Amino acid sequence: MSELYDAKLNPDDQPMTREALAQAMANCDVLVPTVTDRIDAELIADAGDSLRLIANFGAGVEHIDLAAAAKRGIKVTNTPGVFTDDTADITMAAIIGVPRRIREGTGLVRRGEWTGWAPSGLLGRKLGGKVLGIVGMGRIGQAVAHRARAFGLQVAYTNRKPLPQAVEGMLGARFVADLDTLVAEADILTLHCPLTDETRGLMDARRFALMKPGGCIINTARGELIDQEALIAALQAGHLVGAGLDVYPDEPNVDQRLIDHPNVMTLPHIGSATAEGREASGEKVIANIRFWADGHRPPDQVLTALVGS
Repeated sequence: MSELYDAKLNPDDQPMTREALAQAMANCDVLVPTVTDRIDAELIADAGDSLRLIANFGAGVEHIDLAAAAKRGIKVTNTPGVFTDDTADITMAAIIGVPRRIREGTGLVRRGEWTGWAPSGLLGRKLGGKVLGIVGMGRIGQAVAHRARAFGLQVAYTNRKPLPQAVEGMLGARFVADLDTLVAEADILTLHCPLTDETRGLMDARRFALMKPGGCIINTARGELIDQEALIAALQAGHLVGAGLDVYPDEPNVDQRLIDHPNVMTLPHIGSATAEGREASGEKVIANIRFWADGHRPPDQVLTALVGS
């Protein structure tokens, strides 16, 4: 970016303060934020007249007020697809790790408390034959289904619309129209839907109660999809055997009760954390900027009317 443009870069991984964002937006033509930069209506309203493109580094755009940007005539782009496999891989790590009590076993060894093999030691649940419920069957959901099939999981999913039959057949996936029905059927439930007003708190106390005793939930999408207090209650009551979490509603703060639970995998939002994925995302950002600067429609322009669809 520095070779192509007069770029002013944030030199480290620390999120920019609101004041720094406001100052940057007062003078730039293009802003390149990340998921930690909350670009709300006030910041957009106070931006300089030269700002005409917000080229987001990442696929999710919940942190950008798209309506406010559209009102100011500011285009917004993202980088879809580049983190699909990376996020699906980390999801599978949790799908395997929680039923097999990987975190609990690792902790036992690290604390020097393992006393050797025992017939009933750390008994987990096998994956083969279990029902994996996928909430949201976009790119990542489909990539998870593809991986899950190799482990003998029965894949059921819910989505706004069913996938074409040919895709369902390829993935070995079964469509369930009603979310509550899917939740009740799943031994393992994994979330891959966008965060919208409709999906915020999607998994609440009522839906956790619908889950099978001994079930587990995986979330590598957005922390706000889960009512955290309801999740903790279900875990503490023993209704759920565990959870695999890569995202949280108040990042980087993680509730101590989740950390203390022996079978909750608490990951530090690393679903997209591969060198290859980040490089590909940066290349998409540059491509979007170059198309826009040349007077063309950016290939990854986000359309406000399609957000959450």
